[in-house]
Amino acid sequence: MSNDGKLYGLLIEFESASLLMAAAAKCRDEGFKNWDVHTPFPVHGMDDAMGIRGTRLPFIVLVSGFAGLGIATLMQWWMNAVDYQFIISGKPLFGIPANVPIMFELTVLLSAFAAFFGMWILNGLPRWYHPLFTNRRFRRATQDRYFIVVEAKDPKFNLEKTRNFMADLGGSVVEEVNESAED
Repeated sequence: MSNDGKLYGLLIEFESASLLMAAAAKCRDEGFKNWDVHTPFPVHGMDDAMGIRGTRLPFIVLVSGFAGLGIATLMQWWMNAVDYQFIISGKPLFGIPANVPIMFELTVLLSAFAAFFGMWILNGLPRWYHPLFTNRRFRRATQDRYFIVVEAKDPKFNLEKTRNFMADLGGSVVEEVNESAED
């Protein structure tokens, strides 16, 4: 790989999931913040080994659902009891049972929008290009190899120290990955 482009990070390859798990725990313990693991299939326990905390998405969806419920209730109250009072057979101007379907629908609609767009935003999508996709060795991440990449933007990243640390993790190859798309 050419060294002309800006450095994205260091990539290390492993041949088994057990070696990867041990290396991920060491990266977590070393204090790296901007690093990731790539595997051809889900490896159970990897979240714990990486020290990944829970997502904020459920709270975003919950708040959006309550907002939908509140908006639907307020909207129907305003339309039926204040703005356009229409008395039908002596029924109240605003009654909860008649308005439940709209309240439910708006709650579900805003929750679904929050889940969809929240996932995109929290995952940093859309990202049309990723430097790892140009690495020839990384192409095996979907077949039979396991990788850890430590990004150069990590506060603890020092090229030589990080390279030496990664070499001691037990992987087969440590490579530099550049931002440019050219090999």
